[in-house]
Amino acid sequence: MRIAHVSDSHLTNPEGVATSVGTTVALLRAAGHRVVLHCPGPLFRCRRRPGEVPSLSVPTRPYRLALPRPPSAPVDVVHVHTTGPLGVAGLRWAATRGVPTVLTWHTDLVAYAAHYPEIPIGAAYAGMRLGLRWRVGDLWALAHPGPGRQARLAALGRTLLAHTTVLIAPSAKTAEMMATMAGRTPVVVLPTPAAAPLADADDRRRLRARLGIPADAPVLLAVGRATPEKNPELLLAAFAQVRSELPAARLVLLGARRHRLAVRRMARRYGVAGALHLLRPVPRHRVGAHYRAADVLAFTSTTDTQGLVLAEAEAYGLPVAMVDTLLAERPGTGTTRPVAEPSPAAFGALLIRLLTEPELRGTVIRDGRAAATDWSAERYLAELVKLYASLPPVSPAGGTAIPGARRGDAGAGSQRPVDPAPAGHGCSSPSTSSAPRWSSSSYWPTRGAATPWWRPPRLGGWSPTPATCCCG
Repeated sequence: MRIAHVSDSHLTNPEGVATSVGTTVALLRAAGHRVVLHCPGPLFRCRRRPGEVPSLSVPTRPYRLALPRPPSAPVDVVHVHTTGPLGVAGLRWAATRGVPTVLTWHTDLVAYAAHYPEIPIGAAYAGMRLGLRWRVGDLWALAHPGPGRQARLAALGRTLLAHTTVLIAPSAKTAEMMATMAGRTPVVVLPTPAAAPLADADDRRRLRARLGIPADAPVLLAVGRATPEKNPELLLAAFAQVRSELPAARLVLLGARRHRLAVRRMARRYGVAGALHLLRPVPRHRVGAHYRAADVLAFTSTTDTQGLVLAEAEAYGLPVAMVDTLLAERPGTGTTRPVAEPSPAAFGALLIRLLTEPELRGTVIRDGRAAATDWSAERYLAELVKLYASLPPVSPAGGTAIPGARRGDAGAGSQRPVDPAPAGHGCSSPSTSSAPRWSSSSYWPTRGAATPWWRPPRLGGWSPTPATCCCG
């Protein structure tokens, strides 16, 4: 199968989107598929690999801004991972050439927009390129926090999905969040699997020695940015609770590139600065040593769409403590991770229990490893290839704008008519998503020549399937 993957995140970027894209592309290539990854590359041609697009580094950010160049070679599927210039170019290119498109929703744009000014700027660009005829008032609302921004980001989400054949959500939480935007675009829950642990049993001793951490000290690990959307203040406040019970405890915060001074100030305020190890990002092959050196992974973010570090830690046998109840269910086995209320007292108490109660700790480690083994790379690859193979034919579009898009479109409804759910459908369980999902029993009718490319056909034989997902 010929597949074009499109991502505005270059593979060397130490974050979840790049990790997910790199894992997916490597698995597909190893299985014999012809995959070209279109992503930011060096500015000069002599240093670029096939698929890489000329790009420039963004000041103060670990990102590169690429020219919006779409794929050029014929492909069977376009799989878009981001909504930046490259991702939007990929969506428009696929629509004009009648290529089925898969979009993976890796980032909660609404939650992140309050912390990253480049998201509203990128949303304005994407909206204009996709036919949302926004004017000055709409752009003003997009640039300022509040309901106006949220409404326009939702309108952009609906527009993006109008260009999409299937939406992949990396968790049931994300599927539920996207259900109102999806309309009749099917949604499949397909988490990225964790990479198999690297074999090096001596990492724990060596890394602790390098960081000056005693061999018997309890160590909490947090992996990821230290920016406000990751909630570092809750992490430090809970760690102060842990230190009151376990004075020898240490906290390793791996991946802090920005806001380092703010984190150190918070640590001093909570009286834990002397026990904090604030580390910059490291290459992916060195992250495993930090999992082995720790005793518990502390995860305080509530804005992640999957939290890939959770599965990575569990694959290494590291118990996880978290506060996001919507990500508590593990892919594969359906067991749940330990979760606490997002308060310093409650989260600190959970961390102390995982550090001091061997029976609880052993159960959490066993369940985590079982889930990581069950939701394997092979299982993920099989589900993804099955999804690709079942995508319906798409009629080429005469243009790239959505006829139904209009100036200031920020309403709550979809731009496309949504069929009511079949009689008898209506799962109300809070543990399941009401979003439609792709399943192998679904069939895909062929679009007729009279059906506009931007409007999916009436899927008479397909119905939303609640409760389960590919990894269930």
